[in-house]
Amino acid sequence: MFGFNMFPETLRPFNVQYKCFSVSMLPGNERDDVERGGKIIMPPSALDQLTRLNINYPMVFKLTNRKTERITHCGVLEFVADEGKVYLPHWMMHNLLLEEGDFLNVESTHLPVATFSCFQPQSVDFLDITNPKAVLENGLRSFACLTKGDVIAIKYNDKVYELSVLETKPGPAVVIIECDMNVDFAAPVGYKEPVRNQEEMQVDPAELMPEPTGFIAFKGEGNRLDGKKKKTTSISEEPPVAKPVPYQRGIPDYNYQIGTLKFLRNSKPASSKDPNAEDGSEEFKAFGGAGNSLRSKKA
Repeated sequence: MFGFNMFPETLRPFNVQYKCFSVSMLPGNERDDVERGGKIIMPPSALDQLTRLNINYPMVFKLTNRKTERITHCGVLEFVADEGKVYLPHWMMHNLLLEEGDFLNVESTHLPVATFSCFQPQSVDFLDITNPKAVLENGLRSFACLTKGDVIAIKYNDKVYELSVLETKPGPAVVIIECDMNVDFAAPVGYKEPVRNQEEMQVDPAELMPEPTGFIAFKGEGNRLDGKKKKTTSISEEPPVAKPVPYQRGIPDYNYQIGTLKFLRNSKPASSKDPNAEDGSEEFKAFGGAGNSLRSKKA
């Protein structure tokens, strides 16, 4: 009688301890592509073991230094290292506080896809870059993931720039492979806002202009045709201040009927020539003026 297990045991994730070394210790030619990115080189036995385990793709690993409990995350570039060894970029060794030959725990993990990240340049020299977001985007192509608190290194124009990862969303560690991620920058370390001198701000721009020389338009003085002198008013003389008129409240119309409008017109005072006018105003007559002739009448 033969039996079988209908519910096989779930395969455990990849979790192995290796001796770690920097990329400069890797036999053969120099590997600048590893030094500029966020991926490690593992032995061939790791690939054989990973293919038999139930892991998520792309392969992302959690690196832990047991002595200092420092953690970061990375991807894998190749499986060509010597057995029992892994090779890391120098900046990753520095973040984990590792020395050559220290033991490093490598564990497969799953991270969310990045939506936002904030970086802080570690030097004000980063401000000299014309388009920093384009430079960062090009440098992050060699990275598989980002971890909050890490200080990554990006090379541009034969110069290495260090950037501190201040924030990542939606979690403290994210995958940045084939994602749409918003990027923001904080002020570089050591950057100071330029302070403007208060005395310079109070200077009148007219005082900085040179005095006019040569012909100046409308610089002359005016004279009256009748020969009289112009009246001059001293600046010290101030016009008399008008006394405020006391407020007088109007008399309400007690005979007002709702729904009606009244248009009041101010009438002119009665003329002294016609004191008998009833309405107190003169009667208007069109073309009632007197005419004059330029030529004298013939006798």
